[in-house]
Amino acid sequence: MTEETDVAVVGAGGGGAVLALALAKQGISTMVLDQAVGPPKGLRGEILQPNGQQVLDRLGVLPSLPTDATRSVRHFHFCRAGGARLCSIDYGDLPAPYNRAIVTLPNVAHHAIVAAVQQQKSATLRYGTSFTGLVREGHRVVGLSTTGPDGINTIRAKIVVGADGAFSKVREALKIPADLYLYPDGYLIAILESEDPVSESFYYVGHRTILGLFPATGNKVYIFYMIPKDSMEAVKQRGIPALQQTWRRIAPQFAGLFRHLSDWNQTAYMPTGRVRTPTWVADGAVLIGDAAHAMNPHASQGRMQAMVDAMALSDLLPGCLADKDYSAARLGQFERARRPQVTMLQRLADQQVFYWNTANPAVAFLRDRVFQTLDRNARLRYQVLSTTAGLRTAPPFNMIDRVIAAGLLPDVRAHERSPHPMSL
Repeated sequence: MTEETDVAVVGAGGGGAVLALALAKQGISTMVLDQAVGPPKGLRGEILQPNGQQVLDRLGVLPSLPTDATRSVRHFHFCRAGGARLCSIDYGDLPAPYNRAIVTLPNVAHHAIVAAVQQQKSATLRYGTSFTGLVREGHRVVGLSTTGPDGINTIRAKIVVGADGAFSKVREALKIPADLYLYPDGYLIAILESEDPVSESFYYVGHRTILGLFPATGNKVYIFYMIPKDSMEAVKQRGIPALQQTWRRIAPQFAGLFRHLSDWNQTAYMPTGRVRTPTWVADGAVLIGDAAHAMNPHASQGRMQAMVDAMALSDLLPGCLADKDYSAARLGQFERARRPQVTMLQRLADQQVFYWNTANPAVAFLRDRVFQTLDRNARLRYQVLSTTAGLRTAPPFNMIDRVIAAGLLPDVRAHERSPHPMSL
């Protein structure tokens, strides 16, 4: 069977589903395919940064997030392992109305996006359908082939979008080389019930140690704990009491919370990787999200950047369709607009992991000193915050700022703040 659509999207994740919704709202025929049987259901941490909130607000999804599954958080405290506070960040310093982080229960935002897609007449969302190859006319991509419950199908499309993750099959079919780097560490994730309400977030850093705690709805708290990749089974073998003891040493003030870890079913493991590619576009095709630029979640922007990709592409594609121009040169406008911020965030995430997770005492001393400088310096603190929030395309520090952050120069502008709003 052969079907036709304006845009075919492979992958109904954070980028693909948002793109489908944005295009369908403009009346553009869009077909989204995903090999999974349905939207994700597993345990994962969910933090919507301000730029992600702006995307969902623009699409009308943000107000539909259930209040009993979300939590607004303003304050993030960075502490040395053992409990001593180093620095505090206040999202309230950002421009309203996105002057907060939103922590949701697992997959809540994604399910809301999928529900909105399914209400659109111009969009078709098809689960249980696997991408098997591209259809070409000469050098140009004109569609794709799939296999699913209805057998083998061909979908003719003016533009094919690969939104199928770090191990993208679309990228492979386009013969776009990828530098795929798997980090030596991943994250153990847990969600626990606290006896006492927790309203603020905490990051603990130490000798090869990163532990994060983020309040969710009610008395629930997410825990993110960095462990060596492929070590989850070894952690389980040592037992829950050993893990609780480790966490108590890192964050003693949350000893009561850690007692509520009683079963490994309360946990999950999240591997981490980075993807770099020389191009995101080809004639008739484009990559977005992790397929183009997966990054370490330490930047707290991986999923947000896929969503921003989707919005940027949804602004470009109507003109491409109107002009019947699906060339790599035209689609390259999307890449040129997006690549600077993505590249900056990938580098920033790598730098953060290096400093925050260091085993070198000298580097740890410098890391703690920078945090303490940020606690006193409103200008530098705002630049870090606005970068994490997705509101900057430039790195938070230039060379002089780095020297100031290390405590080697005074800053006469320490109390200034320069907002960096970004239109999505």
